Formats: sequence, C-alpha cells, structure tokens
Amino acid sequence: MKRALFTAIILAIGLLQPGNSEERSTVHVMKIDGSINPAVASMITSSIETARDERSEMLIIEINTPGGLLTSTRAIVSDILESEIPVAVFVSPSGSSATSAGVFITLAGHIAAMSPGTNMGAAHPVGMDGQADTVMIEKALSDASAFIRTIAEHRDRNVEWAEKAVRQSLSVTESEALRDNIIDIIASDINDLLIQLDGQEIETKRETRVLSTQNAEIIILEMNWQQRFLNIISDPNIVYILMMVGFAGIMFEIYNPGAIFPGVIGVISLILAFYSLHTLPVNYAGIALIIFAIILFLLEIKVPSYGILSIGGIVSLLLGSIMLVDPDSALEYARISWTVIIPVTFFIAAFFLFAISLGIRAQLRKPATGSEGLIGTFGEALELLDPTGEVRAFGERWTAESVSGKIKKGERVKVVGVDNMKLKVEKTD
Repeated sequence: MKRALFTAIILAIGLLQPGNSEERSTVHVMKIDGSINPAVASMITSSIETARDERSEMLIIEINTPGGLLTSTRAIVSDILESEIPVAVFVSPSGSSATSAGVFITLAGHIAAMSPGTNMGAAHPVGMDGQADTVMIEKALSDASAFIRTIAEHRDRNVEWAEKAVRQSLSVTESEALRDNIIDIIASDINDLLIQLDGQEIETKRETRVLSTQNAEIIILEMNWQQRFLNIISDPNIVYILMMVGFAGIMFEIYNPGAIFPGVIGVISLILAFYSLHTLPVNYAGIALIIFAIILFLLEIKVPSYGILSIGGIVSLLLGSIMLVDPDSALEYARISWTVIIPVTFFIAAFFLFAISLGIRAQLRKPATGSEGLIGTFGEALELLDPTGEVRAFGERWTAESVSGKIKKGERVKVVGVDNMKLKVEKTD
C-alpha cells in the first residue's frame, strides 16, 4: 500500500514538472535541387499541406536551382503567399544558387535565408520556344517585372533590386543580399537557421505566429513516386531518349505490322516526350530535322539511292539532336549531353536500317501460301503427262501440264507456273 502511494506521488510530481505537458515542436524540410517544373510545384503544394495538417511550426524549402518554368514558379509563389503556416526559403548549402525562377520563390518566402558562399539573381525571363521575337520578349519581360515587384512589395523587400534582377539579370552574394534587404538571415545550415528563427513573429495568411524552433524536431519530406517520375521525365536527356524511342517504335510497327509491342511502346514514349517538351526551350528547327531524318530513312526502302538517303538521314538526325534544345537558352540545365546524343543517334540509325532491311526482305520473300506458293516446289508424276496428267505436289493431287515434252509416270517434276488451278511443270533430275 505504501509502495503504491509512493509511486502515485512520484508520477504526480513528474506530470507537474514544467515542459512535460508540452509536446516537442516540429519543422518540416523539403529540398529543391534542380529545375523548377510541374513535379516540383506539386511537391511544394503537398509539402505545405502536410506541414499544415501536422501542425508544424514551419516549412523550410532548401533550394538550389538554375531556374525553370514561369508557370510552375507562379503556382509555387501563389502557394507560399497563401500558406497558413510560415514558409522559409533557404538557399543552401554553400555553393548553391537561386537563379531565375529561384529568385521569385526565395523572395516569396515568409523568411528568405542564404548560406555563406551562395548567390541569387539573374531572373531575366527566357523564351521557351527557341524563338527571339522582340515583341514577345518585351511582353514577357514586363510581365515578369510586375510579378517580382508584387512579391517584393508584399514581403517588404528591396523592390528596386528585384526589378533589376529581372531586367538587368543582376546577381548578389549572401552578404550583399542581407545588406540590401533582399533576404532576412544568413545561416550556415538548417540547425543554425532554426536557432536564429526561434522567437520571431511571422505573419501568415490567417494569423501572426511566434516561432518555437530552437529544439524542434526536423522532419524531411520527399517526393512521392508520381512526383519523382514527372521530375525524371522533365530531364532534357530523358525527353530526347523518349522521343527517339517513340519514333523508332512507331516506324518499326508501320513497316512490320503485327509486332504490336514496338508500336505500343512508341506511342507511350512519344506522349511522355511531348508532355515534357513544354518544360524546355525547344527549337522547332531541331524537331523538323529529326522528322526529316525519319522520312529519309523510310524513303530508303522505296528509292534505290545506294545509301545516300541513309547518310542524309544520319546527318539530319545528328543536327536535329544538337539543335533540339535552344543552345542560346540561359537555362544551363536545359542541355542534351553529347554522351547521350552520339550513342542515341548511332543506335537509332542502326535500328532504322535494321527495320528497313526487314521490310525489304518481307517484300522480296517468296509467297508461302496460295497457288503462288507452289511455284518452285517439286513433285512426282502419277501418270504419263502427254502433255497433261496428274501429279502429286505439296502433298496433294493436281492436274498438270508438261512444258518440257512427255513425262513418264514416277518421274520427278518441278512446278514452274500455275494457270487456273492447273500446274505447269517440267521434268527435272
């Protein structure tokens, strides 16, 4: 009895100790390391929702990006500005940068932070269609300038620098950004950032929240399989491979009907490639050259060019591959590697030549069924052919007519023609 009473007293004292009645706060962290595309936008949306539903203190977006789609950037900025929980955008680790679209996202955060040895800027919009129409560029520039001014004014940051980042492609280091009121904090890592943010008041869409982050538990958020898949196929090298596989599969199916599998894979690959092409600065001249190369490969089966069409197709395919993504684009990530172009061009050229050879063989192949399939086969005379009689050929009895004089019963014959179900035969050794 005394022991039970003693235990109850100890438990009561433990429950009354300060801090035991409160749960440890949490902070959710997600990372962007690459281009801004629909998959990244989807991940940020789901991350904000997860952090909100799990009553997190805040969401930290650790960012290192060369830029990306303005449409995806707008969706991300909208989600951050409308977020019910604080969102910190942290350019980290050292050596990282928030370029182009990354500037918009960083400025949109409730807290903008950078690590030592990082930079931010060069937000001049880049045309995504490989064309240089002056009017369209000016419209895009004006639109992007107004967009970034709105973000900077909303977060009370340096509006003048923000506009220059768009119009003049200015970039700043972390110390310059802090000095010019572009960011709020310089932190060496996530833990340092949490220590500096502890106790700060952050105004969100619904309320003003005082952060408790010094001893917060860090929860890392990862892309789900759908977002990871979309992010993978947004890579320009993967897009290029998918497009080549798509063309090869469809053409193989056209010239070898009934294979089915190559055609199905080809259509699926082309659909995925065209979905991803809108995220890249595509040069339509490159696409035209690739299509022209395929036409030349297909003409090789009809036109006796002695290999000239095939050589032209290989050259056109190589040039189209080089030009497919606009080489003048400021997006460094939007490049197709030479280590991908050379092997894929060689493989596709070999594949088409192989498929064409199969088509030629199919056209030249001797018929295997019907009356035409009997020509060239051998049989045996069942009676005297003078000049007509019966023979056995192809395991059946046929009426036959000799074209080489009399043929005795039992002699070997060869079918040389078919006339209205009557075989034309000749004597053979």
